[in-house]
Amino acid sequence: MTQPVNQTEIQKAILEQQSADNRKKMILNGVLLLLLLAAPFAMYPVFLMKILCFALFAVAFNLLFGFTGLLSFGHAAFLAAGGYTTGYLLSNFSGLTTELGIIAGTVAATVLGLGFALLSIRRQGIYFAMVTLALSQLVFFFLVQSEFTGGEDGMHGIPRGHLFGLVDLSDNYNLYYFVLAVFLGCYLLVQRIVSSPYGQVLKAIKQNEPRAISLGYNVNRYKVLAFVISAALAGLAGSLKSVVFQLASLNDAHWHMSGEVILMTLVGGMGTLLGPVVGATFVVNIEYQLSQGPLRDWVDPILGGIFVITVLAFRSGIVGEIQKFVKKNLG
Repeated sequence: MTQPVNQTEIQKAILEQQSADNRKKMILNGVLLLLLLAAPFAMYPVFLMKILCFALFAVAFNLLFGFTGLLSFGHAAFLAAGGYTTGYLLSNFSGLTTELGIIAGTVAATVLGLGFALLSIRRQGIYFAMVTLALSQLVFFFLVQSEFTGGEDGMHGIPRGHLFGLVDLSDNYNLYYFVLAVFLGCYLLVQRIVSSPYGQVLKAIKQNEPRAISLGYNVNRYKVLAFVISAALAGLAGSLKSVVFQLASLNDAHWHMSGEVILMTLVGGMGTLLGPVVGATFVVNIEYQLSQGPLRDWVDPILGGIFVITVLAFRSGIVGEIQKFVKKNLG
């Protein structure tokens, strides 16, 4: 005779397991935070800020691609929109504080993202990707032809200014901790979005859009909002980048940049929270190391090879493969 199942004990065991998992996550997050706080004393702060800016860009893209299933080939437009808007305002309005310039750049990217979304969201698959690429190329053409953007030379000498009129951001350490705080805030925001009921609907749309429609969800509205949030965060990354490097260049708007953020997301682990951060760190470091050696002319082919290997052999990315290994051997 089978023994009756004690539902109370099962629930207690589940709660204990969840509590243990939460403690492990808190410990891991605490260790990572301490490493990030100490990192500028061991590495060049500007290089670390470059990683954080691209990590934020990849996290923004992953919200759209990894969790909603929308492959955009035009996300570089939002990175550039944020960077150029912030650069122009800080360079031409001396009384404007840095945080207001960054907010303005983020708003510009948000408005542009809304326009992109309304024009492309009704298309699916390769058609959606091609529409976003075409719109992005229009932005690139506008930046090349406009005089106030500096044309092919871009914008240089963008002042870093003062945060709230008090903190001097010309100091690399002050700027690093500001960029780190913004990155962590955005990362936690995306984490909250993904774990919310809205995030669950986005995942449902990615897995089976007709099923989500049959359940009564207005999927286009959900996708537009996801696109706009992703564009806003990408614009924020561009704004921060323009302040860190004190320039805004056409490279930020080029289609190559849209491909690069796809590579970062896939290498790190599409559909995972930490994956884009790991992927951005990996790609930025690889590019830097290769550019300093005899293989500097082979950076793009090598990155292309990494992309092919990832797609064929490690489709879950670095973080995804680690998670699968842990579940298989330790779970």
